[in-house]
Amino acid sequence: MRGKKDITRKEEQLNNVLFQDVCSIIERGRQQAYANVGQIAIATYWNIGRRIVEEEQNGEKRAAYGTGLMKTLSERLITIYGRCYSKRNLDYYKKFYLLFPNEEIVNTRVHNLEWSHVRRILSVVSPEARLWYLENASKGMWSVRELDRNISSQYFERRLAAQLPANTKDLQTASEKDPLEYVKNPVVAEFMGFRRNSAYSESELEQALIDNLEKFILELGRGFAFVERQQHIVTQASDFYIDLVFYNFRMKRFVIFEIKTHRLSHQDIGQLDMYVRMYDDLVKGDDDQPTIGVLLCTDTDQTIARYSVLNDSDQLFAAKYMTYMPTEEELRREIEQQKEFFRLQHKNE
Repeated sequence: MRGKKDITRKEEQLNNVLFQDVCSIIERGRQQAYANVGQIAIATYWNIGRRIVEEEQNGEKRAAYGTGLMKTLSERLITIYGRCYSKRNLDYYKKFYLLFPNEEIVNTRVHNLEWSHVRRILSVVSPEARLWYLENASKGMWSVRELDRNISSQYFERRLAAQLPANTKDLQTASEKDPLEYVKNPVVAEFMGFRRNSAYSESELEQALIDNLEKFILELGRGFAFVERQQHIVTQASDFYIDLVFYNFRMKRFVIFEIKTHRLSHQDIGQLDMYVRMYDDLVKGDDDQPTIGVLLCTDTDQTIARYSVLNDSDQLFAAKYMTYMPTEEELRREIEQQKEFFRLQHKNE
């Protein structure tokens, strides 16, 4: 009987130590909150997660009664600090620490983020993708909704498919002046409002992109600024109209988009190639990098990728666009198909 009482007393003492430690972490966090509410809150939750993990790993004796640890801790914290320390949230804090155990990453890559951002990122399976979303959501000052949309549309995986680096570390360090940093295939444009398999003309598609320009630019990536729609280019013999023209300040180059409501064709590639050459000759400034041309079509073609000018040009790209948000499995399958298309398109790189 006495032995049981001793164990109970010891458990109580350990629980009190843990409770006091977590209270101290919360108080320190509160005191610094005026400096940067979001960043300090995230750091506070990370430290709570670390302390809980340390306690749970504190030997075999601790493991014997660790099941009720989180529930007990939560009940005591809620009475002082409120519902944000519910057992469910404590589980999130613990997961946050386990998935991001490097304190330096947490301290340097959560500027402009709130806890809601981090919680959404915790659902990402790939460690490389989690780190990328954390860093880019911070740099790009994405809202929680933007972050959710980018994760749901597998933004990271689509960039990875386009770049085809030797490993994902290469993707983390890719130059911001490299066009491959900004090419995603497929392009997911569900924001235009078209239903799956709905019919539309090229002008309607173009107008829908213009009407949702801010969302389209978010899909393209950082540094894009809209220049003109149906830009008129005059040569000695003819008049030409380019669908959409953007300038990317990070790459320091113009990016022109041609939009087609059919499968990729040799004629489309020839037209885009001519527009890119024309733009370099007639519009590009001396300080600008060579123009990039992107052809958006309803589907790509591996034969054209292998045997057209796409195969040996570092200025031309083709990508499939999807006017609806596919299921996770559909998108994963599409990414794999477009990865093979890209490999054929740029096999010599």
